[in-house]
Amino acid sequence: MQAFAKLPATVKPGVVTGKALTDLLDNAKAQGYAIPGVNIVGSNSINACMEAAAKYGGPIMVTFSKGGGQFIAGKSVDNKNDQASIAGTIAGAKHVHEVAKLYGVPVVLHTDHCQKAWLPWIDGLLTASEEHFAKTGEPLFSSHMLDLSEEPLEENIAICKSYLEKFAKVGILLEFELGVTGGEEDGVDNSDVDSSRLYTQPEEVYYAYEQLAQVPGGAFTCAASFGNVHGVYAPGNVDLQPIILYNSQKYIQEKLGCEDDKPMKFVFHGGSGSSVEDIQYAIGAGVVKMNIDTDTQWAFWDGVRGYEAKYHDYLQGQIGNPEGPDKPNKKYYDPRLMLRAGEEAMAARLVKAAEDLKCVNVLN
Repeated sequence: MQAFAKLPATVKPGVVTGKALTDLLDNAKAQGYAIPGVNIVGSNSINACMEAAAKYGGPIMVTFSKGGGQFIAGKSVDNKNDQASIAGTIAGAKHVHEVAKLYGVPVVLHTDHCQKAWLPWIDGLLTASEEHFAKTGEPLFSSHMLDLSEEPLEENIAICKSYLEKFAKVGILLEFELGVTGGEEDGVDNSDVDSSRLYTQPEEVYYAYEQLAQVPGGAFTCAASFGNVHGVYAPGNVDLQPIILYNSQKYIQEKLGCEDDKPMKFVFHGGSGSSVEDIQYAIGAGVVKMNIDTDTQWAFWDGVRGYEAKYHDYLQGQIGNPEGPDKPNKKYYDPRLMLRAGEEAMAARLVKAAEDLKCVNVLN
Protein backbone atom coordinates (compact mmCIF):
# COMPACT_ATOMS: atom_id res chain seq x y z
CA MET A 1 0.00 0.00 0.00
CA GLN A 2 1.29 3.48 -0.91
CA ALA A 3 1.78 5.71 2.16
CA PHE A 4 2.25 8.97 0.25
CA ALA A 5 0.40 9.79 -2.96
CA LYS A 6 3.30 11.71 -4.52
CA LEU A 7 6.17 9.42 -3.45
CA PRO A 8 7.26 5.89 -4.44
CA ALA A 9 5.51 3.09 -2.53
CA THR A 10 8.79 2.12 -0.82
CA VAL A 11 8.80 5.43 1.11
CA LYS A 12 6.82 5.28 4.35
CA PRO A 13 6.53 7.40 7.52
CA GLY A 14 9.47 6.98 9.88
CA VAL A 15 13.16 6.37 9.20
CA VAL A 16 13.92 5.80 5.50
CA THR A 17 16.86 3.58 4.49
CA GLY A 18 18.13 1.44 1.61
CA LYS A 19 16.04 1.36 -1.57
CA ALA A 20 13.40 3.60 0.00
CA LEU A 21 16.06 6.29 0.50
CA THR A 22 17.40 6.11 -3.06
CA ASP A 23 13.80 6.15 -4.35
CA LEU A 24 13.13 9.26 -2.25
CA LEU A 25 16.25 11.05 -3.52
CA ASP A 26 15.49 10.06 -7.11
CA ASN A 27 12.00 11.52 -6.65
CA ALA A 28 13.49 14.78 -5.31
CA LYS A 29 15.82 15.00 -8.33
CA ALA A 30 13.03 14.24 -10.80
CA GLN A 31 10.46 16.56 -9.21
CA GLY A 32 12.90 19.42 -8.56
CA TYR A 33 13.01 19.78 -4.79
CA ALA A 34 15.70 19.36 -2.14
CA ILE A 35 15.40 18.00 1.39
CA PRO A 36 16.52 20.17 4.32
CA GLY A 37 19.46 18.47 6.10
CA VAL A 38 19.55 19.90 9.61
CA ASN A 39 22.26 19.62 12.26
CA ILE A 40 20.83 18.72 15.65
CA VAL A 41 22.19 18.66 19.20
CA GLY A 42 19.51 16.82 21.18
CA SER A 43 15.89 15.72 21.28
CA ASN A 44 14.61 19.32 21.17
CA SER A 45 16.23 20.10 17.84
CA ILE A 46 15.44 16.59 16.52
CA ASN A 47 11.75 17.04 17.33
CA ALA A 48 11.70 20.54 15.85
CA CYS A 49 12.94 19.04 12.55
CA MET A 50 10.16 16.46 12.44
CA GLU A 51 7.53 18.99 13.57
CA ALA A 52 8.57 21.26 10.71
CA ALA A 53 8.40 18.41 8.18
CA ALA A 54 4.87 17.56 9.30
CA LYS A 55 3.92 21.23 8.81
CA TYR A 56 5.45 21.70 5.36
CA GLY A 57 4.43 18.27 4.12
CA GLY A 58 7.78 16.84 3.07
CA PRO A 59 10.75 14.71 4.14
CA ILE A 60 13.47 15.85 6.54
CA MET A 61 17.09 14.82 7.07
CA VAL A 62 18.15 14.75 10.75
CA THR A 63 21.93 15.18 10.83
CA PHE A 64 24.31 14.27 13.66
CA SER A 65 27.77 15.80 13.83
CA LYS A 66 30.50 14.16 15.87
CA GLY A 67 30.30 17.05 18.34
CA GLY A 68 26.50 16.85 18.40
CA GLY A 69 26.70 13.16 19.27
CA GLN A 70 29.14 13.93 22.08
CA PHE A 71 26.78 16.61 23.40
CA ILE A 72 23.88 14.13 23.47
CA ALA A 73 25.98 11.69 25.54
CA GLY A 74 26.95 14.54 27.89
CA LYS A 75 29.83 17.00 27.74
CA SER A 76 31.18 15.77 31.09
CA VAL A 77 31.75 12.25 29.72
CA ASP A 78 35.25 11.21 28.63
CA ASN A 79 35.31 11.05 24.82
CA LYS A 80 38.39 8.83 24.63
CA ASN A 81 38.34 6.82 21.37
CA ASP A 82 35.21 8.77 20.39
CA GLN A 83 33.18 6.68 22.84
CA ALA A 84 30.88 9.55 23.83
CA SER A 85 30.41 10.70 20.22
CA ILE A 86 29.53 7.14 19.19
CA ALA A 87 27.18 6.47 22.13
CA GLY A 88 25.42 9.84 21.85
CA THR A 89 24.89 9.58 18.10
CA ILE A 90 23.46 6.06 18.50
CA ALA A 91 21.21 7.24 21.35
CA GLY A 92 19.91 10.11 19.20
CA ALA A 93 19.27 7.74 16.29
CA LYS A 94 17.30 5.39 18.55
CA HIS A 95 15.18 8.32 19.72
CA VAL A 96 14.33 9.10 16.08
CA HIS A 97 13.48 5.45 15.34
CA GLU A 98 11.07 5.40 18.30
CA VAL A 99 9.17 8.61 17.55
CA ALA A 100 9.56 9.40 13.81
CA LYS A 101 6.43 7.51 12.71
CA LEU A 102 4.34 9.65 15.06
CA TYR A 103 5.09 12.68 12.87
CA GLY A 104 3.86 10.93 9.72
CA VAL A 105 6.80 11.98 7.52
CA PRO A 106 9.86 10.30 5.94
CA VAL A 107 12.97 10.94 8.05
CA VAL A 108 16.53 10.39 6.82
CA LEU A 109 19.06 9.68 9.61
CA HIS A 110 22.39 11.12 8.50
CA THR A 111 25.80 11.99 9.94
CA ASP A 112 27.78 15.07 8.93
CA HIS A 113 31.44 15.82 8.07
CA CYS A 114 33.77 12.99 9.06
CA GLN A 115 37.39 13.69 8.22
CA LYS A 116 40.08 11.01 8.08
CA ALA A 117 41.07 11.29 11.75
CA TRP A 118 37.44 10.83 12.79
CA LEU A 119 36.78 7.58 10.90
CA PRO A 120 36.69 5.55 14.16
CA TRP A 121 33.44 7.45 14.93
CA ILE A 122 31.89 6.13 11.72
CA ASP A 123 33.29 2.65 12.42
CA GLY A 124 31.41 2.62 15.73
CA LEU A 125 28.18 3.76 14.07
CA LEU A 126 28.57 1.20 11.28
CA THR A 127 28.89 -1.58 13.86
CA ALA A 128 25.62 -0.38 15.43
CA SER A 129 23.94 -0.41 12.00
CA GLU A 130 25.23 -3.91 11.25
CA GLU A 131 23.79 -5.15 14.55
CA HIS A 132 20.48 -3.38 13.86
CA PHE A 133 20.41 -4.85 10.33
CA ALA A 134 20.93 -8.37 11.67
CA LYS A 135 17.83 -7.96 13.87
CA THR A 136 15.53 -5.89 11.63
CA GLY A 137 16.80 -6.01 8.04
CA GLU A 138 17.39 -2.24 8.18
CA PRO A 139 20.46 -0.21 9.21
CA LEU A 140 20.28 2.13 12.22
CA PHE A 141 21.47 5.05 10.05
CA SER A 142 20.27 5.97 6.57
CA SER A 143 23.52 7.57 5.38
CA HIS A 144 26.95 8.78 6.42
CA MET A 145 29.08 11.61 5.08
CA LEU A 146 32.81 11.07 4.66
CA ASP A 147 34.66 14.34 4.17
CA LEU A 148 38.11 13.34 2.95
CA SER A 149 38.47 16.43 0.78
CA GLU A 150 41.72 17.36 2.55
CA GLU A 151 43.32 14.19 1.12
CA PRO A 152 44.48 13.74 -2.49
CA LEU A 153 41.56 12.90 -4.81
CA GLU A 154 42.62 9.27 -5.39
CA GLU A 155 43.00 8.59 -1.65
CA ASN A 156 39.71 10.36 -0.87
CA ILE A 157 37.78 8.18 -3.31
CA ALA A 158 39.67 4.96 -2.47
CA ILE A 159 38.72 5.30 1.21
CA CYS A 160 35.14 6.25 0.28
CA LYS A 161 34.94 3.20 -1.97
CA SER A 162 36.14 0.87 0.79
CA TYR A 163 33.46 2.24 3.12
CA LEU A 164 30.77 2.13 0.44
CA GLU A 165 31.46 -1.60 0.02
CA LYS A 166 30.61 -2.04 3.73
CA PHE A 167 27.67 0.39 3.62
CA ALA A 168 26.07 -1.33 0.61
CA LYS A 169 25.79 -4.63 2.49
CA VAL A 170 23.41 -3.05 5.02
CA GLY A 171 21.68 -0.43 2.84
CA ILE A 172 23.52 2.73 3.97
CA LEU A 173 24.09 5.56 1.47
CA LEU A 174 27.44 7.36 1.24
CA GLU A 175 27.78 11.13 0.91
CA PHE A 176 31.28 12.20 -0.09
CA GLU A 177 32.94 15.60 -0.53
CA LEU A 178 35.05 16.97 -3.36
CA GLY A 179 36.78 20.29 -2.87
CA VAL A 180 36.35 22.14 0.41
CA THR A 181 33.44 23.91 2.05
CA GLY A 182 34.86 27.15 3.47
CA GLY A 183 34.21 28.69 6.88
CA GLU A 184 33.96 26.87 10.20
CA GLU A 185 31.41 24.46 11.64
CA ASP A 186 31.48 22.11 14.62
CA GLY A 187 35.22 21.46 14.79
CA VAL A 188 35.87 21.69 11.02
CA ASP A 189 37.72 24.95 10.28
CA ASN A 190 38.41 25.79 6.62
CA SER A 191 38.28 29.56 6.98
CA ASP A 192 41.84 30.03 5.66
CA VAL A 193 41.71 27.57 2.76
CA ASP A 194 42.96 28.56 -0.72
CA SER A 195 39.90 29.86 -2.60
CA SER A 196 40.64 27.65 -5.64
CA ARG A 197 39.83 24.60 -3.51
CA LEU A 198 36.29 25.94 -3.03
CA TYR A 199 35.50 25.03 -6.65
CA THR A 200 35.34 21.38 -7.78
CA GLN A 201 36.19 20.43 -11.38
CA PRO A 202 33.87 18.23 -13.53
CA GLU A 203 36.74 15.77 -14.16
CA GLU A 204 36.98 15.16 -10.40
CA VAL A 205 33.23 14.53 -10.13
CA TYR A 206 33.35 12.04 -13.00
CA TYR A 207 36.36 10.23 -11.51
CA ALA A 208 34.46 9.81 -8.23
CA TYR A 209 31.28 8.69 -10.01
CA GLU A 210 33.12 6.16 -12.15
CA GLN A 211 34.95 4.66 -9.15
CA LEU A 212 32.00 4.51 -6.76
CA ALA A 213 29.59 3.17 -9.39
CA GLN A 214 31.73 0.00 -9.43
CA VAL A 215 30.47 -0.98 -5.96
CA PRO A 216 27.60 -3.49 -6.26
CA GLY A 217 24.43 -2.05 -4.72
CA GLY A 218 26.25 1.12 -3.72
CA ALA A 219 24.30 4.38 -3.37
CA PHE A 220 26.01 7.76 -3.09
CA THR A 221 25.59 11.52 -3.24
CA CYS A 222 28.27 14.14 -3.93
CA ALA A 223 29.00 17.31 -1.98
CA ALA A 224 30.85 19.15 -4.74
CA SER A 225 32.21 22.55 -3.77
CA PHE A 226 30.99 25.52 -5.79
CA GLY A 227 32.08 28.30 -3.44
CA ASN A 228 29.99 27.13 -0.47
CA VAL A 229 30.88 28.44 2.98
CA HIS A 230 29.71 27.35 6.42
CA GLY A 231 28.11 30.15 8.44
CA VAL A 232 26.39 33.39 7.46
CA TYR A 233 28.39 36.25 5.98
CA ALA A 234 27.68 39.75 4.74
CA PRO A 235 26.40 39.93 1.13
CA GLY A 236 29.21 39.87 -1.43
CA ASN A 237 31.59 37.80 0.72
CA VAL A 238 30.55 34.46 -0.75
CA ASP A 239 30.84 33.77 -4.50
CA LEU A 240 28.63 30.77 -5.27
CA GLN A 241 29.05 29.20 -8.73
CA PRO A 242 26.30 26.55 -9.08
CA ILE A 243 27.08 26.42 -12.81
CA ILE A 244 29.85 23.99 -11.75
CA LEU A 245 27.15 21.43 -10.94
CA TYR A 246 25.53 21.80 -14.37
CA ASN A 247 28.92 21.48 -16.07
CA SER A 248 29.69 18.35 -14.05
CA GLN A 249 26.38 16.71 -14.95
CA LYS A 250 26.94 17.46 -18.64
CA TYR A 251 30.50 16.07 -18.46
CA ILE A 252 29.39 12.83 -16.77
CA GLN A 253 26.46 12.41 -19.18
CA GLU A 254 28.81 12.76 -22.17
CA LYS A 255 31.33 10.33 -20.67
CA LEU A 256 28.64 7.74 -19.89
CA GLY A 257 26.65 8.34 -23.07
CA CYS A 258 23.45 8.11 -21.03
CA GLU A 259 20.05 9.78 -21.49
CA ASP A 260 19.87 10.97 -17.89
CA ASP A 261 21.01 14.61 -17.91
CA LYS A 262 21.53 14.53 -14.12
CA PRO A 263 23.38 11.25 -13.45
CA MET A 264 24.89 12.50 -10.15
CA LYS A 265 22.86 13.33 -7.06
CA PHE A 266 24.43 16.45 -5.54
CA VAL A 267 24.09 17.93 -2.07
CA PHE A 268 24.57 21.57 -1.07
CA HIS A 269 26.73 22.28 1.99
CA GLY A 270 26.91 25.66 3.70
CA GLY A 271 23.35 26.59 2.74
CA SER A 272 22.66 29.08 5.54
CA GLY A 273 22.49 32.65 4.23
CA SER A 274 22.37 31.63 0.54
CA SER A 275 20.02 33.45 -1.82
CA VAL A 276 16.82 31.69 -2.91
CA GLU A 277 17.93 32.22 -6.52
CA ASP A 278 21.22 30.36 -5.98
CA ILE A 279 19.48 27.60 -4.02
CA GLN A 280 16.83 26.95 -6.66
CA TYR A 281 19.34 27.19 -9.52
CA ALA A 282 21.43 24.51 -7.76
CA ILE A 283 18.34 22.30 -7.33
CA GLY A 284 17.92 22.46 -11.11
CA ALA A 285 21.37 20.86 -11.41
CA GLY A 286 20.40 17.80 -9.35
CA VAL A 287 20.85 19.00 -5.76
CA VAL A 288 18.62 16.77 -3.60
CA LYS A 289 19.58 18.00 -0.11
CA MET A 290 20.80 21.24 1.43
CA ASN A 291 22.54 21.46 4.78
CA ILE A 292 21.28 24.00 7.30
CA ASP A 293 22.85 24.64 10.70
CA THR A 294 23.75 28.28 11.34
CA ASP A 295 20.25 29.60 10.55
CA THR A 296 18.49 27.01 12.70
CA GLN A 297 20.90 27.58 15.59
CA TRP A 298 19.98 31.27 15.48
CA ALA A 299 16.26 30.49 15.22
CA PHE A 300 16.34 28.24 18.30
CA TRP A 301 18.21 30.87 20.31
CA ASP A 302 15.89 33.61 19.06
CA GLY A 303 12.89 31.63 20.29
CA VAL A 304 14.46 31.25 23.73
CA ARG A 305 15.48 34.93 23.75
CA GLY A 306 11.95 35.98 22.83
CA TYR A 307 10.50 33.86 25.65
CA GLU A 308 12.83 35.47 28.18
CA ALA A 309 12.00 38.96 26.90
CA LYS A 310 8.25 38.30 27.10
CA TYR A 311 8.35 36.92 30.65
CA HIS A 312 11.44 38.76 31.92
CA ASP A 313 9.77 40.11 35.04
CA TYR A 314 8.56 36.61 35.98
CA LEU A 315 12.04 35.10 35.63
CA GLN A 316 14.00 37.12 38.20
CA GLY A 317 13.38 34.84 41.16
CA GLN A 318 11.35 31.84 42.26
CA ILE A 319 8.91 34.07 44.14
CA GLY A 320 7.69 37.55 43.29
CA ASN A 321 6.54 39.12 40.01
CA PRO A 322 4.43 42.07 38.78
CA GLU A 323 1.32 40.35 40.14
CA GLY A 324 2.63 40.41 43.70
CA PRO A 325 5.69 39.85 45.91
CA ASP A 326 4.44 36.43 47.03
CA LYS A 327 3.43 35.09 43.62
CA PRO A 328 5.34 31.93 42.52
CA ASN A 329 7.07 31.81 39.12
CA LYS A 330 7.40 28.05 38.62
CA LYS A 331 5.07 28.01 35.62
CA TYR A 332 7.40 30.47 33.86
CA TYR A 333 10.84 28.97 34.60
CA ASP A 334 9.96 25.34 33.88
CA PRO A 335 12.71 24.50 31.31
CA ARG A 336 10.16 22.92 28.98
CA LEU A 337 8.63 26.34 28.29
CA MET A 338 11.78 28.05 27.05
CA LEU A 339 12.90 24.92 25.19
CA ARG A 340 9.49 24.69 23.54
CA ALA A 341 9.82 28.32 22.44
CA GLY A 342 13.14 27.38 20.83
CA GLU A 343 11.59 24.36 19.12
CA GLU A 344 8.73 26.41 17.69
CA ALA A 345 11.07 29.09 16.32
CA MET A 346 13.40 26.49 14.80
CA ALA A 347 10.46 24.64 13.20
CA ALA A 348 9.15 27.91 11.72
CA ARG A 349 12.58 28.65 10.21
CA LEU A 350 12.66 25.18 8.68
CA VAL A 351 9.24 25.67 7.10
CA LYS A 352 10.72 28.75 5.40
CA ALA A 353 13.76 26.70 4.33
CA ALA A 354 11.47 24.02 2.85
CA GLU A 355 9.68 26.70 0.83
CA ASP A 356 13.04 27.90 -0.57
CA LEU A 357 13.92 24.26 -1.38
CA LYS A 358 10.53 23.64 -3.05
CA CYS A 359 10.01 20.79 -0.55
CA VAL A 360 6.47 21.82 0.47
CA ASN A 361 3.50 19.48 -0.08
CA VAL A 362 5.61 16.88 -1.85
CA LEU A 363 4.05 13.92 0.04
CA ASN A 364 0.35 14.10 -0.80
